[in-house]
Amino acid sequence: RTNDQLVAFLSRYRDMNFLKSHGRDNARFIRKQGLDRLFLECDTHMWRLGDRKIPEGIAVDGGSDWFLLNRKFVEYVTFSNDDLVTKMKRFYSYTLLPAESFFHTVLENSPFCDSMVDNNLRITNWNRKLGCKCQYKHIVDWCGCSPNDFKPADFHRFQQTARPTFFARKFEAVVNQEIIGQLDYYLYGNYPPGTPGLRSYWENVFEEPDGLGTLSDVALTMFHSFSRLGLRRAETSLHAAGDSSCRYYPMGHPVSIHLYFLADRFQGFLVRHHATNLAVSKLETLETWVMPKKVFKIASPPSDFGRLQFSEIGTEWDAKERLFRNFGGLLGPTDEPVGMQKWGKGPNVTVTVIWVDPINVIAATYDILIESSAEFTHYKPPLNLPLRPGVWTIKILHHWVQVAETKFLVTPLTFSNQQPIKQEEAIKLHSGPPKNAYMEQSFQGLNPVLNLPVSAARAEQARRNAGLVGARLDAWVDSLVSGVWSAVDICSVGATACPVLQGCAQTAWSSLSPDPKSELGPVKPDGRLR
Repeated sequence: RTNDQLVAFLSRYRDMNFLKSHGRDNARFIRKQGLDRLFLECDTHMWRLGDRKIPEGIAVDGGSDWFLLNRKFVEYVTFSNDDLVTKMKRFYSYTLLPAESFFHTVLENSPFCDSMVDNNLRITNWNRKLGCKCQYKHIVDWCGCSPNDFKPADFHRFQQTARPTFFARKFEAVVNQEIIGQLDYYLYGNYPPGTPGLRSYWENVFEEPDGLGTLSDVALTMFHSFSRLGLRRAETSLHAAGDSSCRYYPMGHPVSIHLYFLADRFQGFLVRHHATNLAVSKLETLETWVMPKKVFKIASPPSDFGRLQFSEIGTEWDAKERLFRNFGGLLGPTDEPVGMQKWGKGPNVTVTVIWVDPINVIAATYDILIESSAEFTHYKPPLNLPLRPGVWTIKILHHWVQVAETKFLVTPLTFSNQQPIKQEEAIKLHSGPPKNAYMEQSFQGLNPVLNLPVSAARAEQARRNAGLVGARLDAWVDSLVSGVWSAVDICSVGATACPVLQGCAQTAWSSLSPDPKSELGPVKPDGRLR
């Protein structure tokens, strides 16, 4: 619906209050929400202090904490000193989720009770199988329900709703931007042909004023390496022999980082950084686009096992949206990676997953039963830390025949607490786990079976690498990073001495490239932004 339609609707029903009730057995609601328990928030924890009685003579209700309340009721709740409001404020001050019940209960027990409409004017995309994995973990240690993000297949729900609706949740462009575009076109019409940026999405994850403290040492290490990869690309692909106009020396920390998506697919990171142009000894600001290389490979020749579609390693697995929130999978020695597999339909099968570190130490092996209807599986093996830096391999086997493999990088750290790492700490973090043992059980008997030779020379090289610091550590990091990431392009934010370097605003990918769908502009005379 448009804003004008919302204004017309609320003007017509200005005396009503729109709240959605839970619509189920009240005693069960009270128990499930923990309203019969006493809670106190203190030191960023929610403490359960004991049991309590519901006030007598009060009809307790609750439901969604998204609602539309009229001015009269809001003034009553805010300023009234009558018994109901005073007692309910006190009661709900010691409640786990007060906003999901306070307004419902006060409204239904107040002189405004006839103004309640059991509709909060919104569609919520509940998929409780995915979104309620651990609801309240039996009245606290917190884990609630969360709706799923809308996707294009859900569009018909906006058009077919029988009750008045004006709002919907959730929308999230890093998960799916297409649905937002569909709604935009539905309400306001198509953009003119040739409008740039319609299928692109940029999300800022760091800006210089945020402070380096907002970045992990893993992220800072990787972003520095990404900017160096960009400078190397400028030097190798843009400059002519004997000409220094496109050669650069990196300066300072990255100044801005964006995630970049195109057609709802993650395209990598955009790193804005300073560098000195060696031809004119002047500081320039550049932006580098780095993209992850494809690391998942089906075995060749392919086995007759066809259910596996994809596998990926990362952290921050979101079981609801079925993606890793750590976009790009930036991992360091103290991270705890999760292995994810995506499956097609088929018969129940058992597969074996094997984790191999950079010097062919088998860190973990386990079996997963894949049921016929399973779409995703994920597991975090309890590995002893630190993980050895380098490129790891995950092998997936069926009846001990390899079906596929994927790789992931555990980067060595060039920073510790945002400062250049010292050798003592580098050795501690970069030497692998104590006694080379990722688990109590050793899997070295599998090395010959899997044709994974353990080389003394490789182990010695890893030991020497663990002590690297400074420029030699940077070089090691860059050699690893360039194996799994590629610098796709680089552009200039401002003036540049490199004659063939494109301005960022002229590219289709830069965070500074045109994005008309996201530009609001001045407020129009009718109060609208668009």
